[in-house]
Amino acid sequence: MSGHALTRRSFLVGSAGVAAVAAGAGLVSLSVRGEADADAETDKRTEVVHSLCNSCSSKCGYYAYVVDGELTKLIGDEAHPNAQGKLCARGYGYSQIAYSPDRLTDPMKKNENGEFEVIGWDQALSEIGQKVNDIIAQYGPEALAMVQDPRPSGKYYTKRFMNALGSPNVYTHGAACNLSKESGFTQAIGAANFESDVANSKMTMFIGRSYADAIRPSSVAALQQAHENGAHIVLVDPRLNNSIAFADEWVPINPGTDLALILAMSNVLINRDLYDAEYVAANSVGFDEWASAIAGYTPEWAEGITGIPAADIERLALEFAEAAPAASIEPSWRGAFGCSYANSGETARALCLFNTLLGCWNQPGGALFLPSVKAGDLDPAKFPEVPKVEAKMWGAEEYPLALSSMGTNLYVAEMAKEGKVKGLFFYNSNMAAGYSNPAQLAEDFANLDLMVVVDVQMSETAMLADYVLPECSYLERRELPEFVGGRVPVVSLRDQVLEVIHPNTRPADVIFTQLAEACGVGQYFPFTVDELADAQLRSVGTSLDELRQVGTISFPEKAYAYGKVPEWKTPTGKIQFTSEACEAAGLSACPVWVEPQVMPNETVGEFRLIGGKQAIHTHTQTANCEPLMDITKSYGLDRIWINAEVAERLGIADGDEVILSNTMAEGPIKVKVTERINPTAIYMPSHYGCKSPDQHTAYGVGLNFMDFVPFHMEPAYGSAMTQETLVSVQKVGE
Repeated sequence: MSGHALTRRSFLVGSAGVAAVAAGAGLVSLSVRGEADADAETDKRTEVVHSLCNSCSSKCGYYAYVVDGELTKLIGDEAHPNAQGKLCARGYGYSQIAYSPDRLTDPMKKNENGEFEVIGWDQALSEIGQKVNDIIAQYGPEALAMVQDPRPSGKYYTKRFMNALGSPNVYTHGAACNLSKESGFTQAIGAANFESDVANSKMTMFIGRSYADAIRPSSVAALQQAHENGAHIVLVDPRLNNSIAFADEWVPINPGTDLALILAMSNVLINRDLYDAEYVAANSVGFDEWASAIAGYTPEWAEGITGIPAADIERLALEFAEAAPAASIEPSWRGAFGCSYANSGETARALCLFNTLLGCWNQPGGALFLPSVKAGDLDPAKFPEVPKVEAKMWGAEEYPLALSSMGTNLYVAEMAKEGKVKGLFFYNSNMAAGYSNPAQLAEDFANLDLMVVVDVQMSETAMLADYVLPECSYLERRELPEFVGGRVPVVSLRDQVLEVIHPNTRPADVIFTQLAEACGVGQYFPFTVDELADAQLRSVGTSLDELRQVGTISFPEKAYAYGKVPEWKTPTGKIQFTSEACEAAGLSACPVWVEPQVMPNETVGEFRLIGGKQAIHTHTQTANCEPLMDITKSYGLDRIWINAEVAERLGIADGDEVILSNTMAEGPIKVKVTERINPTAIYMPSHYGCKSPDQHTAYGVGLNFMDFVPFHMEPAYGSAMTQETLVSVQKVGE
């Protein structure tokens, strides 16, 4: 690790106990960007700069302390709703990416021998621009696509760049994250997300989600508050996750059967007349049809599917009824039904309908729609509008329920294989390693005429590219303001903390502006990121200078108030127990039981492979950070989990090495034997198995989860169905 970085001791102290950080959070009150003090003994200059973490999509705010140009300390921003004065381990660890010896430092081009060679920016931009224009001339702009993992500047510039070229094909990582969840929610309630009022609840059920595994510091605080208040916290998960520290019970459900649980609990509430009938009648359509459709979904029916005793299913439903409306099923994210199964989108729909039975929307302790603020209209002379793209993005017709704001990037890979997509850009996206089966994706991408990757390190996706463009780390750039919804919405800034370490790296705004110029559409980028940021902020009553002074600005006039009836932005203007769009897409009009695509056969030793995030990593993004990987290696966190009784039957002991295999992949891995996992499943963390030798810390540690996942997409929704796969285990030497 660089001598300029945070020390290992300071990192471990911070990640081991956020309470220690909170104790020092008074430093957050510094309100002047660049506030300096001179140490009488060392005469070193200290600057305090506000930034946003980049280790995950939460983008928690913090203050970075820079002493004579060297990063020395991070303190969470108390005013940022996701941080509330604290950071998680990833937030500390990922800051070291700035000093990583594996940073990309220069533009590179793959030569005829398949090897990368360093080239200049002028050459890279000129050649990419020529290839882009050749593709448009021969195949049209629809033959170009972009996959990006949304970040403050990146999500603006990537979309503007592609639309300026005439292409509608801008995709996020959603197909391998939260596409099914948000698309299913939208069909039911007209909103892609909501937030459970956990801290004030009487009962909250979490399905496949663990706040204590480093989602957001504010979420952990809410869960702790609920626990201290005596709320009934239920974890529904094949794996007993770390949130059990604040929970009352673990429901070790069979993987892929969450939908059956929700339907059975709904059945209990309806059949016993324990739901809020007045609320349902006033706010919904299609209830009678759904009630009739699930009449046979009793707890006894669900027991045979979920593995949960019928008595427990009935008890949980009755406890919800007693706690309502200060109760809800939390919206979850990737792990359970964000993108995991053939029934994930329908699980999301059913969850919203169950919460509707509780009458909990916008009620204290229930499920809330929190306010947000966004930038207003800008001066069209300075910020010219890009002509509207009339064409539909690839996959919009084939997967009609997928939100257009995310799209299904996997379908783009299919179009590349078929020769309909010829040029593909990636920004901050390691799709080739983490979105679906890497072997299939590599085969699909090999058919492209142009593949360009913008990143900070040599990812597996970058290894497949024709051109790799090096971005400076998030600490070395200023980005557009980030608008964050919450009880009191805010706008927060990622300011430039460090001088650019590698002079030939550039920020996303510069890279895409220069790409636009090289492609002949530079007229749509006649502004700097500072000018754009200032204009966005002035449209909401502040300015870039003001935001740089304080880091985070709130909008108290937009503060949330309980009890407001939501505006249901569905086609009917009501909560939809039935959906014409779902029916048109080939699904049931109302959510009914849909079986997972594959089920394990215990007699032949099959297990469902499930994944999930650990508190110290964000999938493949953070694996190459030395302090984070040190923790992995110290505690063997790359091991797979196997149920203790199953392990005993197979003659496997804790720490043994086994061969994990299926028809797509196999590899050796050590085992963690535990009672904390459903006996039909094997858990593998999703952060390991790096195949890029240029990531020296991560390379060769563990197995890649996606190697064992077929390339397939959820009907109608388009998600990757990342947990629709089966594996076998055999002890090495047997």
